[in-house]
Amino acid sequence: MTTQPITTLLFDFDGTLLDTNELIIQSFLSVLGKRYPGRFMREDVLHFIGPSLKQTFDNIDENLSAQLILEYRAWNIEMHDQMVVEYDGVSETLRILKARGIKMAIVSTKKQDIIQRGLKFMGIEDIFEIVIALDDVVNPKPDPEPILLALERLNATPQEALMIGDNSHDIEGGQNALVRTAGVSWTAKGEAYLATFKPTYMLHHISELLEIVDGQST
Repeated sequence: MTTQPITTLLFDFDGTLLDTNELIIQSFLSVLGKRYPGRFMREDVLHFIGPSLKQTFDNIDENLSAQLILEYRAWNIEMHDQMVVEYDGVSETLRILKARGIKMAIVSTKKQDIIQRGLKFMGIEDIFEIVIALDDVVNPKPDPEPILLALERLNATPQEALMIGDNSHDIEGGQNALVRTAGVSWTAKGEAYLATFKPTYMLHHISELLEIVDGQST
């Protein structure tokens, strides 16, 4: 693996910077509970965290996918600010990284307007130079397209970048783009699950990124 210093950080958003897990789970349970009473339990919808809504709903019922997406987004938007919580130390750490001149972008499978709402909720709209959303790409993670697009817009190379996320799509997407990766131990699916995808690093607190970009951690 390259030892080139990390100058560029690419972050997933949901479940990585902002705890939207309960919002996502309840959005799925609400929508699917009306359509398919008793079919989907909490443990079932945990698997839907990470992929795009289209990928998830296409697998359930391709004919109803578009309608299910609309219903999901309506419930999700209505309940957003009541159910999301910032992970410990995120805003503070991001501001330190920005002050150090680290390039940063969001690379998410969510739509741009929902990401912007989350950034506003956290008060960090000024942190990220680039936000790559589902709207911006043809192929979402784990395809490398969104990660490579973020790097292109940041004028950065894969060798100097780190992709950080809570899901297999983030780790595999980073690996497919030939960038180093970091899983987050606070993932809803559990640290042990995420570790099976062999990220370069496993973060137990967001502030560990400060040591990684300083080259003090390997």
